[in-house]
Amino acid sequence: MKVAAIQMVSGASVQANLDAAAQLLRNAADQGAELAVLPEYFCLMGNRDGDKLAIAETPGQGQVQAFLAATAKALGLWLAAGTLPLASADPTRVRNTHLVYSPQGECVARYDKIHLFRFDNGHDRFDESIAIEAGREPALFTLPSRDGHVWRVGLSVCYDLRFPELYRALAADLLLVPSAFTYNTGQAHWEVLLRARAIENLAFVAAPAQGGVHENGRRTWGQTLLVDPWGIVLAQRDTGAGVVVADLAPQRLATLREQLPALTHRVM
Repeated sequence: MKVAAIQMVSGASVQANLDAAAQLLRNAADQGAELAVLPEYFCLMGNRDGDKLAIAETPGQGQVQAFLAATAKALGLWLAAGTLPLASADPTRVRNTHLVYSPQGECVARYDKIHLFRFDNGHDRFDESIAIEAGREPALFTLPSRDGHVWRVGLSVCYDLRFPELYRALAADLLLVPSAFTYNTGQAHWEVLLRARAIENLAFVAAPAQGGVHENGRRTWGQTLLVDPWGIVLAQRDTGAGVVVADLAPQRLATLREQLPALTHRVM
């Protein structure tokens, strides 16, 4: 199955971000991708934390969800939509939500980011809990690819990457990690964490990222990656908007899990 991980440098205009995403997704479809994955915050990298509240949508309604459903259907893609803000029970916070659409344009999975990023090195300060309410439940979906294989696809978002117990619980064949890693943390940890999650779960990993300098002045790390179950980087993009594509072979997955049956040796 051919998978496309989309790298973006999203800004403060939802419409401009959707236009950019549409072009990149068409590129992915033209390259034969069956599944395309957008990065975290693909529809908005605002100037303030509260900007998310202003565009928060109700599940099943709104400009961004209508765009995703229509685009998935028009391009015949499985579309995993990085994250978008959905309304929560708390009017001061949103859910940072990863939605998945089938090639028929139907929403088939939802994951609300569980682990909320907080970082303060005295210069860079981030606290997602200011405007985001944490999710509680892991989520995955099944994807029947054109070659007849049925993939178990696990959903996660960015900072979740530092919590390996989430990925173990998913027990997936393919792990999606749409992200907007900071430059500092990404430079130090991004690739090693992604490759570790692939290796320890003997699973493919698709990690689309925000990558560049944004309108709000924030610099994200980029380095969108596709990784195989042995930890080998199949394809990569450093910075700037673009499409990273690789063929994920189910036989490679089966062979490695047979040769190294670590997942069957668990005692905890």
